[in-house]
Parts: sequence; structure tokens; C-alpha cells
Amino acid sequence: MNFKPPETRSASSATATHFGSSSSIVTAEKAFSFISKGWREVRSSADADLQLLKNRANSFKNLADREFENFLNSASRSPFSVPTITASATLNPAPPAEIDFVKKLQPKLSEIRRAYSSPDFKFYRRPQIKINLSAIKNAIIAEVGEDEEEKDERETLRKWRSRRMRFKEGEREEGQFGEFWEPIKTLKSRLRELEHKSSSEILEGIKNSEFVEKFKSSLKSICKDPNESKEVPPLDVPELLACLVRQSSPLLDQLGINRGVSDKIVESLCSKRKNQLILRSLPDGESSIVESENINDELDLRVASVVQSTGHCYDGGFWSDIGKCDMSDKKRHVAIVTTASLPWMTGTAVNPLFRAAFLAKSAKQNVTLLVPWLCQSDQELVYPNNLTFTSPEEQESYIRTWLEERVGFKPDFKISFYPGKFSKSRRSILPAGDTSQFIPSKDADIAILEEPEHLNWYHHGKRWTDKFNHVVGVVHTNYLEYIKREKNGALQAFFVKHINNMVVRAYCHKVLRLSAATQDLPKSVICNVHGVNPKFIKIGEKVAAEKERGEQAFSKGAYFLGKMVWAKGYKELIDLLAKQKKDLDGFNLDVYGNGEDAHEVQSTAKRLNLNVNFMKGRDHADDSLQGYKIFINPSVSDVLCTATAEALAMGKFVVCADHPSNDFFRTFPNCLTYKNPEDFVAKVKEAMASEPQPLTPEQRYNLSWEAATQRFMEYSELDKVLNNPGGNSNNGLAKSTSLPNLNELVDGGLAFAHQCATGSEFFRLCTGAIPGTRDYDKQHCKDLRLSSPLVENPIYGW
Repeated sequence: MNFKPPETRSASSATATHFGSSSSIVTAEKAFSFISKGWREVRSSADADLQLLKNRANSFKNLADREFENFLNSASRSPFSVPTITASATLNPAPPAEIDFVKKLQPKLSEIRRAYSSPDFKFYRRPQIKINLSAIKNAIIAEVGEDEEEKDERETLRKWRSRRMRFKEGEREEGQFGEFWEPIKTLKSRLRELEHKSSSEILEGIKNSEFVEKFKSSLKSICKDPNESKEVPPLDVPELLACLVRQSSPLLDQLGINRGVSDKIVESLCSKRKNQLILRSLPDGESSIVESENINDELDLRVASVVQSTGHCYDGGFWSDIGKCDMSDKKRHVAIVTTASLPWMTGTAVNPLFRAAFLAKSAKQNVTLLVPWLCQSDQELVYPNNLTFTSPEEQESYIRTWLEERVGFKPDFKISFYPGKFSKSRRSILPAGDTSQFIPSKDADIAILEEPEHLNWYHHGKRWTDKFNHVVGVVHTNYLEYIKREKNGALQAFFVKHINNMVVRAYCHKVLRLSAATQDLPKSVICNVHGVNPKFIKIGEKVAAEKERGEQAFSKGAYFLGKMVWAKGYKELIDLLAKQKKDLDGFNLDVYGNGEDAHEVQSTAKRLNLNVNFMKGRDHADDSLQGYKIFINPSVSDVLCTATAEALAMGKFVVCADHPSNDFFRTFPNCLTYKNPEDFVAKVKEAMASEPQPLTPEQRYNLSWEAATQRFMEYSELDKVLNNPGGNSNNGLAKSTSLPNLNELVDGGLAFAHQCATGSEFFRLCTGAIPGTRDYDKQHCKDLRLSSPLVENPIYGW
């Protein structure tokens, strides 16, 4: 920009003052009319959101700035027109007379910008506006005529502030326009509240607002699948028949119809319309009946979806017990109830003891082992070597010492006793009284019944499934095989089979069968949940180490070990040795065992002139038995022979029958199975001529109690029960609580019928119960320090 000399500048200033004074009035009026127009626009958009209000204000400010700049640039050219800013105006600078005018007007322009940009600036409805714009106009005109030295920017700012304060005071005095601006005041107060809130609080408020909820519902109604809007279709005739047949399986089983037949009927009924059984009511991710192999589960969910769609909720049945303890917020408790105890070296005494030790080892649950207590007279009949105990504490000390010597750690579980009596005819211990009462109600969470059929033949007390949240039965013995060997065995086996079905259905949620040699019981699966004493695995490792060093591990031939009763394999053993006596010339067998049939077995072998040496029974881990290379086990009455597993763990050959009880052992290379007597001879000669292979680490682990406990947790569903303390399922539909279950009604009815039958002493005696075992006797009260049964269960009469 070019500056003129002082003389020229003063003359130009005077001329600019003359033209400026006349044109400023017109231009100011135009500017104020434009401002009024802007206020009118602001008034019409007062109901818009805050962002739109700010944008309009900024737009108004920018327009005002441009108008004032146009006014300043054109002041010296025309007193009546406002030219447009062009590129030529930018290239050709204004005369010097305009510079002073701009300098004098700049403070007032900046003040107007501050006023319009202030958050306290208020807009009023046009009909009520009574602002005196002439004061602003006169102030601008007066300021144009003043010298630059008389007013500076600070003085101008002070005057504008004073005018604004007076304007606000006048507004409060009049008070007549406040009612029209109440929405604006509310909006400003809401905005101030938003300034003090965090972003998370603002977003949460938006999510929970009624507007957002209505918007979501509108979107759902727009995007909803037409199939989802349809109601759940009712059950058709094939589905109803399938459900009836499946839930009637316990009754059909009692009538002799195999469970597999009823399953095929259900599958056939469901397959007729499997394309129509896609559950529309299931949530995303649920499998349909077409994709699932378990038709029973899909049928349960189908029925549950229909019942749930009606709003019906099943709270329990006729036989349900509402007083069951809730263990959802406590440490879980496992009670193991068995039918025998040390020092009786039988499977139902040893295996439950190891199970309790390894379940307690995890420390995830409390464990109690409940074993029978025998009076002095019964102890003399059962326990070997005339070993007896005068108190439960003494026997508990013996059990713990025996166990700790074999597992290598100190198990942390409780041992309790219940009254029991020994039956000479059945050669087993039967409970006396209600066994379930010896587990306190506060600890009645999970029950493991070792031999559930045996424990409940004459059980007259509280139903196990009513007192406990989860009841698992473990079948140890093939009783039907033993009974068939007795007089009228076929008839007895028929009745015992159905009684076993009845008590297992009534008192268990889940049943584990050690092998397929057992009776096919309801709710059962087959799995070997037994391991071997860790001591036998250590012996096997020792034998493998000796073979690696080139030493001879076995110096003896073959042996057999077991309780000396005909049913424990002695009949099969004598028959095989007698029939193949010529082929087994020179073969000697050592037999270890004690039992009721010992004298008869020995005399028969002597009469047939068999090469058999009989010795007293002893522990399988005894040093005198470790030198044998072959273990012979011809028994077909065993469910899962513990001695066979122990012999394999010690690295020996095992020659056993091709029988379902030995299915678990077939995977081991040292297990030699035979199908007939000739094959037996071949397997014995093969074992005598070769050396057994050392077990791999995986094979040793499969024989251990750690692996057995893991299998038990999985197949008994105990892991699911322990991991879901509340008992809530993750599925969208609860199969067990959404509808009444005919299975539960049948089980409850069977339990009620069994309770009535076992309450009759006449019925108990007719079925072979020990007299007086419905309740424990005085000797049990003395030994176990119990109250009299009449005090526990008083009888009221006339």
C-alpha cells in the first residue's frame, strides 16, 4: 500500500469525513436491517438442536463481517451503493482517506463480534423485540466522527459492556417476555448439565433413553425374520407317540421289552417328519434334529419349547422332595457308600477306598467314605487271620495306615461307619437300617453308591435321589452270574434282574458299569473307573529296569490268586486243567486263596490228580508273588478283575478268557485271551516260551488311579455337576424343569412301592433278608454310640 505526504493525507481525511458522515447512516441502516433479518432466522430455528444453532450463529457472524467490509471499501466511492468485493478491488488499494475510517471503526466491529458470539446473548421473538437500535446506530456514527486519540479500544469495550448490563437490567424489570423464552432457558440449562457429565455417562443415558428403545423396537419389527414371528407349532401325533414310548421305557423294560427296541421305535417315529422338526423356537447355535444324532435330546427340547411357549412352568412332581439341600454357595461334598471294608480284601472294600483318596486329592470337594461296621461275631467270620476291632476308631486307624503305605501321600477325607450284618447265605454284608441317615443333611450333596443294587435291595429309608442332588451308582458285581449257579438259579435270576432294575431306577441318577459283563441296567454306561494300587505300577517299573540291565526279572512260572469260592473262577480253572491235562504235561500252577469252598476245591483237585499247589491267600504285592511270569484267570463271573489289572501293571503275562469282563485289558500286549480249551493251552505255552513286553508310559497311566478318576469324573457327569453349582444349564431351554417328566413319575412310583414292600418284615424274610435288619440292633447302638431305633423312629399306636 502507497502512503501520501502529510498534506495530502489531511485533505483526503477531510473529504472522507464529509462523504463518510452521510454514507455511514445509510450503510448502518442496511447493516441493522440485516441484523434484524438474522434475528428473525434465529427465532425460526430455536427448536433445532444445538449444533444447528451454532452453525446459524457462525453464518450470521460471517455475513455481518462481509457486509461491513463491503461498506468500508465502498465508503469513498459512492454514498448510496454498496459495491461487491472483487479481485480488482483487492489489486487496487483504497485511497488513504479510508485507512483512518477503518481504524476508527475496527474497535466497534470487534465488539459486535464478541457480543454476537457470547453464550449470554439472547434472541427474542420479533413481536416482542423493543431494542432501541438507534442507540447503536448513533454510537457508530458518533464514533466515526471522533478522533483516534480521543477513544481507544478499551474505552469502547467498557461502554459496550455497560450498555449490555443496562439492557439485561431492563429485561429483568419488564419481565413480560420471560414466558416466551422458557424453552430456551431449559435448553441452556440442559446444555450446562451436559458439560459437567463425562462422555461415558452421556452415552449411557442415550442408550437407556426411551427414544433409543423405541428406535430399536422399530428396527426389530422391520428386520424380523418372518419365521420367527410365527408361533411354536404344537406337537403332532408322531411326536406325541415318540415321547410316550420313550418315557414309558422303564415300564416296557419291566415287562421284558429291551430298551433298544423302544429306542428304535422312537427313532422311527421321529424320522417320519425329520424335515419338519427343525425347532424354530431354539436360539441361534442350537442344533436341529436333522443334524443331531441324539434324538432323545432333540425330542426333549422340542417338547420343552412347546411347553415354554404356553408359559407353563413345572415346579415338581408327585414324588419330588422340596426339602433337598441347596449347595450352590458351599463347597461341594461327595459321600462314597460301599458294602465292604478292610481288612476284607475284596474289590468293594479296596476300590472305593482308593476312589475316596484320589477324589480328595484334588481338594475341590470334601469327601466322606461310609463303610459298614460289623459286630464282633461277624468280624470273626469275615476278616482274615482272626483280625477284629473293638471300636470304629481302631478300624479307621487300620484303614488309613494301609492306604497311606500304598498311595504315598496322606489322604484328607473322612471315614464314617454304618451298621451292617454279614449274610452267610449270600456271603456278603447287608446294611441294617437306613444307610442314608449317616450322612448329615448339610453334607448331602453328591452320593456315590458302590454296588447300588446291593445297597438298596432291602433299603427302607429316605430316597437317595431326594436327599442328594446327584447320585451315581457303580456296579461291581455280576450277581446274575452267581445266582444262576445256585439251586433254581434261573428263576431267582429272573426276579433279581427286575429287582435290580427297580432299585437302580428309583435311587440313582447315573449308573456306571465296569464292563459289559454286568446286567444292562437303566441310566447306565460302560466305563472302567477303577485303577490299580500305585505300588503295583512301581513294581512294574522295577521289572522294566531289571530287563534293561539284562537281569532275569521272573524266576517262577504261573499262578492264580483269588477268594477260594467256586464262583470266583475255580470251577473253570479245574475244568480246564482236567480236560487239557495231557497237553499241559509238566505244567504246574500255584494257587493262592482262602474262602468258604477251600476244602472242596482242594479235594477236587487232588481227586483229579492235577498239578496244582494250594497256598494261603496273601496280598498280591507280596514279595513271594513278584517272581511269577504268568497270571492265570479263567473266571467269567468277574465284572472287572482287579487282580488281572494288578498283574499287567507288574509287567506279567495274563492268560484270561475271551469275555466282556476282559475287554479293557485287550489293548495291552501282555494280555493273552483264549476262546476254548485248546486255545487256552496254546496261550499258556506261548507265554511260557516268551518274555512279556515292558509297558509304555501311556499304558501305565491308563492303569493308574489318576486316569481312573478322570474317567469317573467324565462318565458320571460329576465334572459338570461340580462346575455348575447352581445347577443352571447354558441351554436356552431347560429339559428337566420345563415340563413334567414321565420317567421321574415312574421312578418315584417305583421308590414308593419299594419303600412299602421293604417296610414289611414278612416280605423281607420271604426275599432272603437277615431277620431284624430293617433297623440296627442294640449291639450296633453300643458300638457306634447311636440312639435306639425307637427313639430315632418312634412308633405311635393305640
